[in-house]
Amino acid sequence: MRRAHLLLTAAASLAVSACVAGPAPEIATPPPELPQSFAFSAAASDTATVAALLPVSDPAFTALAQAALDNGPSILEAAARVDSARARASGAGANRMPSVSGSVSATGTRTNAAQFGDNLPGGFSIDTEQLSYGGTLSAAWDPDLFGRLRAQERSALSLTEAAGADAAAVRISILAEIAGAVIDWRTLSAREDALGEDLVAAESLVALADIRERAGIAPGFDRVRAETAAEQSRSRISALDSQRAQIIGRLVALTAQSGQQVRDALRLLAPGASTPAAPASAPSALLTSRPDVQAAAARLAASDADLYAAAANRFPQLTLSAALGLLTFDTSTLLDDDAIAGSAGGSLLAPLFDFGRIQAQIDSAAADKQAAFQAYRGAVFGALGDAEAAYGLVAAADRELQAAMREEASATRAAELADVRFRAGLANFLTVLDARRVADSSGERAAAARGRAERARVLLWQALGGNEGRIAR
Repeated sequence: MRRAHLLLTAAASLAVSACVAGPAPEIATPPPELPQSFAFSAAASDTATVAALLPVSDPAFTALAQAALDNGPSILEAAARVDSARARASGAGANRMPSVSGSVSATGTRTNAAQFGDNLPGGFSIDTEQLSYGGTLSAAWDPDLFGRLRAQERSALSLTEAAGADAAAVRISILAEIAGAVIDWRTLSAREDALGEDLVAAESLVALADIRERAGIAPGFDRVRAETAAEQSRSRISALDSQRAQIIGRLVALTAQSGQQVRDALRLLAPGASTPAAPASAPSALLTSRPDVQAAAARLAASDADLYAAAANRFPQLTLSAALGLLTFDTSTLLDDDAIAGSAGGSLLAPLFDFGRIQAQIDSAAADKQAAFQAYRGAVFGALGDAEAAYGLVAAADRELQAAMREEASATRAAELADVRFRAGLANFLTVLDARRVADSSGERAAAARGRAERARVLLWQALGGNEGRIAR
């Protein structure tokens, strides 16, 4: 009868809980529709690689990048977050296993015999001091009949994948920043070289104007104008030092190295400037190559598991438990049969009337999944936009570089012809100064344009998901 009563109670609980039980709501997550190709993409026959977009042949970049990968604060922080996510996933998996605990105790008790009064039966006495010894071994297990714990573990594992993708995104961002800083440093050096050549040419004009003034064949105003052009070149050279200081400060923060160590790396011999071709790629490749897209997809999977776990709260939870204990007042009888006590049982917890609490949790989890899906779509189209812009920027920067190089060649030739005509008495000094001024600015513009073309390739490398190549850990 007692067993039948227990079975009837369990059946009633299941029947009532069935009134609120049901599957998780369906949240549509259709895959985003992407175009077949990029508007500014390179030709399909191009065999260039993504890794070649980085300045991997520059020893300064490889040294600073390796230092950042080994000891950069941001990268180490991201790695610690991955370890934390793995620990949480391990804990979620352990929740599905039985829990076993044990305890031992020794308890002393002293009783006041007066509390029992003076009318005790004859021959009956009270032991007022007792010392008891005990031990207990207990176990409990949730068999997870409806998959709530399994869903929580899936969510934790997905968040671990998201943390790993976030760490990869941090590495790519750091490498892109270092590459950009090194390119900026090399560009400043190229600009300084161009301005140095301009200064030499301007000083030669100063010397020429001074000779002509002393000979009385030219006014002193020509010398003053030539000196002004020389001072302009000196001023522009001096202005480069402030930009160098900013670059060093940025690299110190990224690599966790001292300013002197950064300077030593930047002093390494620079290779020849290069502008590798942009590799061809398909928009769909961004789904597997971009870490931020992978992280968003993993978080979407985690939200789906969270929704399942919330819906599983509608169903009963069965817990099995058992305990084995020892209790004795004398250590010599600790292992006697009379000292052994045990219990075993199970409990069934079912929601009967929660007044909408579980449904509120389900609605919240469903909204979180919708938000995660939109975040995933945002990451996909953000990646698409980054790649489109980067391809367009590379094409525009290449056209600018070609035009700047043609301008530099033409302006230099014009300055040389003006100087020849002046020395032959066929042109005045103002014509020479104007031609020289145009040539001076064109050289610096060409150096800056080359730096922008190289930087555009770093942005494309980052937009396509990056490829650490030889410097990967």
